[in-house]
Amino acid sequence: MQFKDRVHAGRILAGHLTHYANRPDVIVLGLARGGVPVAFEVAQALGAPLDVAIVRKLGVPGQPELAMGAIAPGAVTFINQSMVDQLRLSRAKLDAVIARETEELARRQLAYRGTRAAPKVAGLTVILVDDGLATGATMRAAIAAFRQLGAARVIVAVPLGAGETCEALRAEADELVCAMTPEPFYSVGAWYRDFSQTSDEEVKRLLG
Repeated sequence: MQFKDRVHAGRILAGHLTHYANRPDVIVLGLARGGVPVAFEVAQALGAPLDVAIVRKLGVPGQPELAMGAIAPGAVTFINQSMVDQLRLSRAKLDAVIARETEELARRQLAYRGTRAAPKVAGLTVILVDDGLATGATMRAAIAAFRQLGAARVIVAVPLGAGETCEALRAEADELVCAMTPEPFYSVGAWYRDFSQTSDEEVKRLLG
């Protein structure tokens, strides 16, 4: 099965989350940027508030799509140390990537929220939504960030993911909902007919 686009994927995913519908303790957070259109459909279906989880992937130098870690607000940093060691990346190169992505994290927080404060999640059930899981690095950082902010439960919800990654994340989230785990996996984009990049403008429009 291929999803038509992120809207279609969000509607399919929402069907797997009906047990969270109309609950006052639930908030849906889309990982910026691609997770936000998916999360919008989930939030609409569940009657839950929507906000954005601003997490940045740390891409391997020269291979930016390959995640070696991720960062989230609150100085949360996840590093895949075995990958860093395997690639023999120097600390200076790793620090340069972290510094660049920290700047982008701050830019996006300002672009998406302006002066509006981040949502208070203490005591809530947080549903973290992305358009798919490949390495899971970005989602790991998001889980850590929202645990640090006092979420009562952290639920990971994705339309699709690599089977190995989904199994690994089950141990870190309170619940993991993955609509499909295709084999062979290839990539997240391979399972969407339209996987065009989500723009900042679209994120702002959906949050509005």
